[in-house]
Amino acid sequence: MASEKITHDATSAVPGTKKISRFRRFKGFFFFSASSAPSAVKSFFRRGNWSGVGLLVGVLVLWETVVQLSNTPAYLFPAPTAVFRYLFLHLADLLLAGSVTLFEAVAGLVLGTAVGLALAVLITFWQQLEQGVMSLAILIKSTPIIAIAPILTIWLGFGPAPKVIVTALLTFFPVLINALTGFRSVDGALLDWLRSLNATPQEIFLQARWPGARPYLFAALRVVGPLALIGAVVAEWMGASSGLGRAMWLAYTNLNMPALFAAVFVLTGLSTAVYQTIVWLEKRFLFWE
Repeated sequence: MASEKITHDATSAVPGTKKISRFRRFKGFFFFSASSAPSAVKSFFRRGNWSGVGLLVGVLVLWETVVQLSNTPAYLFPAPTAVFRYLFLHLADLLLAGSVTLFEAVAGLVLGTAVGLALAVLITFWQQLEQGVMSLAILIKSTPIIAIAPILTIWLGFGPAPKVIVTALLTFFPVLINALTGFRSVDGALLDWLRSLNATPQEIFLQARWPGARPYLFAALRVVGPLALIGAVVAEWMGASSGLGRAMWLAYTNLNMPALFAAVFVLTGLSTAVYQTIVWLEKRFLFWE
């Protein structure tokens, strides 16, 4: 009887344990539990992130030391303290300009990815189009963006449209090449097996080519994601009413180097955020990799 009671008590304790675990999971959205904090810290150090932070701090300290010892004027090469002071005082304005640039970059990235992916699909189904499509794509890729941006600004004005188009032109070619490579990298034995089952070209594409191309597509996105922000800034530099590119241009014309460096720091942070978002999406959709 005593053993039965002990077993019953242990069993009855399970629901309570589940409630506690659910409560801890709920709290995990807002707080780190005391037991998970040490493991998170250990994981941080194991991944080598601390060495990267230490390297960044070392570079900033060296930068500050060189500027202070050489008495370099701020309009030539500002100290990190001056840059961070400006960043702290004008953070709201810089974040607002960064949000404009981020919207243009993401819109151009989506458009460029859609165009590059669509062209890769067309070439996969109709190979006779490859020569013409690739010639046009290489022509666009070879044209300097710095020459296209002013023309688009004259045609479309100072709004976001020319920036989105410039970013799309800058990003579609890597997506096209990687997607086309992925569509053609499917194992021949798998294609023969699907054809033996009388699968249609559309079924072969959905069941074999598209899953095999997704790693190549995310590899291209990791490259063009930060590149999209650079394209948007270059287009804004040519003519814009807002955005980080305009903020950089105004700082450059006024020799306000702390403002210019602060805008560059914000751009770097946005590029890192875009890259990490793409990596997170890749891990979510390609969890088997």
